[in-house]
Amino acid sequence: MPTPQKEEIIASITEEVSNSKALILADYRGLTVSQISELRVKLRESDTTFTVVKNTLFKRATADLIPADPQLDETLNGPTAIGFAHKDPVETAKAFQKYIEENRNTPLKLKGLVIGTRFYDATGVERLTKAPSREESVARILGSLQSPIANFVSTLDNLNPGVRLTRSLQNVLGNFVNTLDNIRIQKEQAG
Repeated sequence: MPTPQKEEIIASITEEVSNSKALILADYRGLTVSQISELRVKLRESDTTFTVVKNTLFKRATADLIPADPQLDETLNGPTAIGFAHKDPVETAKAFQKYIEENRNTPLKLKGLVIGTRFYDATGVERLTKAPSREESVARILGSLQSPIANFVSTLDNLNPGVRLTRSLQNVLGNFVNTLDNIRIQKEQAG
């Protein structure tokens, strides 16, 4: 029978998991208190909280949120800390990776990742660190949208220099790109 204190911790973990876009599981054995504090500060920059949890309490808290997965259960052995990514999972994974690279002698090891209801092992986390961030993806999409239209406008200019149509098309393209950028900014500010 869980104590009221454990029930409170379980409720807190459940809420944190529900409000997160991803969970990054790490083995923190060997980190000093100051290193954990430093890591927490770096992770806050990517809107991530870093908490040490008891594996049994984590399993209870996520029983209704994350389907049973033998690989996840196997990963939840030994000391575990969790990075709760509130925004971009890629950015969070990269923040962990950057900390590990900057502190080459750190004992911190990434154990796995949960996005939605799916678990990925340490290899999945590594792949995620190599993926482009949300901003990079948006920039690539905008660039790929802009390129064909810009080429079309350029072709029209070459065929018929001085035609006002090309200027109108450039204005439409510019307005479209600005609108998409403004939507991106509004969504980032909204959280």
